[in-house]
Amino acid sequence: MLNRMMVITLLAVVLVGWIGLNHTMAGEAAKININTASVEELTQLNGIGSSHATSIIEFREKNGPFKTPQDLTQVPRIGQKTFEKNKDRIRVK
Repeated sequence: MLNRMMVITLLAVVLVGWIGLNHTMAGEAAKININTASVEELTQLNGIGSSHATSIIEFREKNGPFKTPQDLTQVPRIGQKTFEKNKDRIRVK
């Protein structure tokens, strides 16, 4: 009986730890700084493939850093819908 309780307790601790770690990692990975992100990082955004990511980098190199997340819509072929899908994941600081 004691061994069974120890196994259940251990499983509960592992499960709680995994949930906490998973939640922490998701929070850290969620925000992407569009002023410093690489092509690989930018492609983590919804609707942004390598071509769009390259356009974002070229735009910021030519025009300077983005001042607001909304400025992403100034990049050719990045529209309001793409911005809306990602607005909670974009940062500029």
